[in-house]
This record gives sequence, structure tokens and C-alpha cells, in this order.
Amino acid sequence: MTVTSNTIQKLEAGLGVAATETATFGMGCFWSPDAMFGALPGVIRTRVGYAGGTAINPTYRRMGDHTETVEIDFDPAVLPYEDILRYFWANHYANRDEYKGRQYISLLRYRSDEQEETIRRVKAEVEAELGEEVGTDIAPFKNFTLAEERHQKYYLKRYPKALSQLADLYVGPEDMTDSTFAARLNGFVKGFGTKAGLLDEISSWPVPEEARAVLQERIQNMKW
Repeated sequence: MTVTSNTIQKLEAGLGVAATETATFGMGCFWSPDAMFGALPGVIRTRVGYAGGTAINPTYRRMGDHTETVEIDFDPAVLPYEDILRYFWANHYANRDEYKGRQYISLLRYRSDEQEETIRRVKAEVEAELGEEVGTDIAPFKNFTLAEERHQKYYLKRYPKALSQLADLYVGPEDMTDSTFAARLNGFVKGFGTKAGLLDEISSWPVPEEARAVLQERIQNMKW
């Protein structure tokens, strides 16, 4: 299959067409959570940015009272929100002091009554397991500002040779930010998941057979 004139969206057509939900959270520096969650089956898209504060037009250098945050679009039929929350609390220390203002605090922003109820229930269960209160900042979602392009899929972008082999799949940087395939690769290079596991997952993606072949071939022959 020739992909020179195709974008990754065409190759991934069919992913995330069912009802998806969005989860918004902060758990320290956003690079690693972006990779960690991007590796999970059921996650359709990931992006990093700033949320939780009131400052207008936050940037990495002028974040104000915002927190480094990850947003993921996910298929709840594959990855329930409850599982996301358990993964969230199991992979960071939620009682970290605000030693850099609010930049790295533990944060959850819920987007529905159902998400709020799930947060409260799972939080109580986690606290019972830990024997201490969880210090996560929990509130309704209000805003999210996308971080600068260099922060999106940060670990994958540290491999310029690999990026050159993906160039024909992406028209622009925003295509990589929204790509399921790029999210998986970003997780893989950070050490989340295996090549065999990723190849197996792609074999079940609801995309055209020739598209699966293209993506699997890229993984098999990727030079890092």
C-alpha cells in the first residue's frame, strides 16, 4: 500500500468511531504519563497541556497557577474510566508538596456526573488500601490549553531517525499529536509495552487490512 499521499488519519480510520470519553489529569511532569497511558489498549488519543488554573494563555515558561496535565480520549468499552483511575493512583505519589507551585500536583478534572461518582468511589477504595488520604486536587473540568508542539509525544521525538521513517504518514505535527499509532510508539520507546504486544494489538484494530499491514511493517523495520 502506497502511503505517500495518505495521512495517518486515513490509515487509522475506524479507530475511536464508537462513543469515546475524555479523561483529564495531572500526575507530575506530563511527558511520562503521556507515554504511559498512550501505550494502553483502549486509548485513542493523548495530548499534554495545562489545566486546573486561572491564568490566561499558559505556556511552559509561564504556566501561572496551572498544572502539567494529560488528556486522553479512550474507548470505555475497552478501557473503563475506573481502570484509568486505578492506573493513575498506582503510578504516582498523590501527596506531593507543591514545591513548584501547582505545576506538578496530583490533579483530576471530571467531565460528567458519572466521572465524578467514579472518582469518589475509587478514591475511597484506594485510600482504604493505602491507609491514608489521597491528596489529589479534584474538581469539575473548566479548561485545557494544549502544550507547545515540542512536548507532544516527547519521547518519540527524541528519535529523529524513527521520525524520518514516519514522515510520509503525517502531514503536520498535529497529525502525530492525535495519532493512536504515535501514542503507542511514544509509549514503546519509553519502555511501556513490547513490540510483539503492539503488533498483536494492531492486528485487531478496526482498520482496513492494508492499513494494518503498513503500520505493522513500520514497527518491524523501524530503525531507531
